[in-house]
Amino acid sequence: MKNSVFVDSEISQLKRLIIHSPDSGLGKVVPSKAQDWLFEDIIHLETMRRKEYDYYVKLLLFFLDPEKIKGKAEESSAKGNRNFFKPNAEGYFNSDKVIDFEKLLAEVLSIELVKVQLIAAVSAIEECSYLEMQSFLTFDAKELSKVLITGITDKGEMFFPPIPNLIFTRDIGIVVNDYLILNKPAKVARSRESLLAKYVFFNHPYFTDLKYKIIEIEEDEEHFLLPEDQGKRIDTLEGGDVMMVAPNHLLIGISERTTVEAARQVIDKLFEKDIVKKVTLIKIPAKRDYMHIDTIFTQIKKNVWVLLGSLARTKEVAQNEKVWDELGQRFKHEDIVIKQFFKEAGNIQSRDFDNLEELLKYVSEIDLKCMEPVNFIYSGNNIFPFGAREQWTDSCNLLVLKEGVAIGYDRNDYTGEAFKEHGFKLIHAKELVSMFEKGTAKPEEIENTIILLPSSELSRARGGSHCMSMPLERVSVIKK
Repeated sequence: MKNSVFVDSEISQLKRLIIHSPDSGLGKVVPSKAQDWLFEDIIHLETMRRKEYDYYVKLLLFFLDPEKIKGKAEESSAKGNRNFFKPNAEGYFNSDKVIDFEKLLAEVLSIELVKVQLIAAVSAIEECSYLEMQSFLTFDAKELSKVLITGITDKGEMFFPPIPNLIFTRDIGIVVNDYLILNKPAKVARSRESLLAKYVFFNHPYFTDLKYKIIEIEEDEEHFLLPEDQGKRIDTLEGGDVMMVAPNHLLIGISERTTVEAARQVIDKLFEKDIVKKVTLIKIPAKRDYMHIDTIFTQIKKNVWVLLGSLARTKEVAQNEKVWDELGQRFKHEDIVIKQFFKEAGNIQSRDFDNLEELLKYVSEIDLKCMEPVNFIYSGNNIFPFGAREQWTDSCNLLVLKEGVAIGYDRNDYTGEAFKEHGFKLIHAKELVSMFEKGTAKPEEIENTIILLPSSELSRARGGSHCMSMPLERVSVIKK
């Protein structure tokens, strides 16, 4: 596996990423713990795997590593045969471009010292008996990686809770040019994810050259002085709130999950190492509705963004527009605050943006030097109440495979109509995979297309294709 980590945009051709296929832990989420484990509902695991996520993997392979999937797309879906999709199983596709986190973890656990250290660390954060967990030392690396992720031993014993949110690999780390920001989750349910990710990124041979380019978020030095009933983490940052939109420009959302204190740390560390020139903070309402900034907007092309209309403009602008729907109810426009910090002549300065559209237009025109008019495609086509409904099911959360080609969910009909009105084609994932398999279409020929992924179960988890990806490498957005 060639050691290559580089991302300088959200839209240039994707070459390598980390994913995590739905594991058995997702099928063990119980209703009484669903919200504690950050799920809105329980899911049907086999439907999520066979009818939804497997198509996501097939698409990624066709676009990033076609030799691993050619001639196998239909066979891989055969009833009773999912080994093709299972990390570490016999017959696994084993790509070095579409990489499952579980595979990386197993490879790290084959290092004996790391294995011992990680078992001790997990026993500490899960408050398990270390003596009992020492039995894990007898497990081989593949078996142990599965146990540490699902919490379930091969005998079916649930040793500790699953970490079902690992399917959303975006939240464990973000590549910024050729550096990596390790994230620090806000919720206790994601602590083990963060720990496993740290061990992978600091110990896996693939990331050897990256070791001194990893940026960690540290807890406030006076955190231990806070009253014990105020034990909430002060410095938290999750990947859904971080977007590398241009070679010198990083966006950070201040949200339900990411704090301004963590953002300040990132700004200081990035500017100190001269990794970027600009960092823009976007403060959105700290509500479950939004969670991260990538739930309210993502970029599709240099001049095209999909976003939630109710957070797009200031109240002043909204008041001059038609803000009443057909039921006589006022559209709700909520305030967001946008402040950009930039280095100029060795000094850090700042500027404000009035609204989200102004900022995104700035990214397109100033950072990416786009000469075409900037277009905004709104969740639900800005029709009440579908803007909010479809944003909830990830209409604004798309992964771009190459500029103008992105994966979205099939259930967001009104947003799909908005894409069509702006010249995009819509095609269902199953149909496109079949065309690739038959040779009637080629990934390199697909342009200005939104690929619709089946999503009845995936959407219950409150994350889209953008959330389900951690890009490690993209082609530079700057033409050489």
